[in-house]
Amino acid sequence: MSADSGYSGTPLPVKLGIRPGHSVALVGAPDGFRGRLPGPPGAHISDGLPAGARLDVIVYFTTSRAELEADLGALRAHMAPACGLWIAWPRRAARVPTDVTDHVIREIALPTGLVDNKVCAIDAVWTGLRLVIRRELR
Repeated sequence: MSADSGYSGTPLPVKLGIRPGHSVALVGAPDGFRGRLPGPPGAHISDGLPAGARLDVIVYFTTSRAELEADLGALRAHMAPACGLWIAWPRRAARVPTDVTDHVIREIALPTGLVDNKVCAIDAVWTGLRLVIRRELR
């Protein structure tokens, strides 16, 4: 099992829902993360949010509730209708200072028309919660 497949043995791009041809953005990714995320053929992975782009997958890393609150509108504006927006925060066992939890993410995101539908271990430090646009709002 690779270091980035977590407990399931599933490769990280598969867990994150990255498919051939997808437009993917990594926002605030830790150093070296992009090199550990080889996308499938034809997937375009960028660092940060490309101007005007509508994305299929966004992976946003944060340790701060205030940062998430400030950035969620911009993240939402870049979501294609079926986009998966992963909010990644440090798991408790990583002992990285944070005020973000899955409960905090839901508290901030649900009132904006997003719903969560999946959680996964991204690596030894980061856990991700996947948010999508409510079907009736797409």
